[in-house]
Amino acid sequence: MRRLIAAFLIVLCALPSLVLAQQEEERPDFATDTLAIETASGESHGFDIEIARTNAERGYGLMFVREMAPDRGMLFDYGREQRVSMWMRNTYVPLDMLFIEKDGEIESIIERAAPHTRTPRPSKGRVLAVLELKGGTAQRLGIEPGDRVLHAMFGTAVTD
Repeated sequence: MRRLIAAFLIVLCALPSLVLAQQEEERPDFATDTLAIETASGESHGFDIEIARTNAERGYGLMFVREMAPDRGMLFDYGREQRVSMWMRNTYVPLDMLFIEKDGEIESIIERAAPHTRTPRPSKGRVLAVLELKGGTAQRLGIEPGDRVLHAMFGTAVTD
């Protein structure tokens, strides 16, 4: 009986690791693009992004990503203006969350959201999208609410 209980406990302890490994392997094939953020000071900062458009893609987001380059990000497209809330479940790196209105203006920013939390991080109002960047990027580049994101989603294009 002890051996049976021990075997059961081993399987029970290994199960979460097996589930996480399976989830990591099933990462969606996100579309990619570029965007730029123009700050009030007139500086422009470019980023290579992945785009999450479906519920499944938005739900997966940057989960299981263990490293993030300073010029990379993920743009969550909600398709229409609405109040949104983000979380950091199964996310390994701190992230800056930029909540973006339909015209590309940054409505609000949550800086350095702590990894592995389910704390809701809501927009202040209705937004069309959220851009997640490596934690500390907004402060490092002087990005603030009121700055503008340039991307086709917002009716603007990235200029060279």
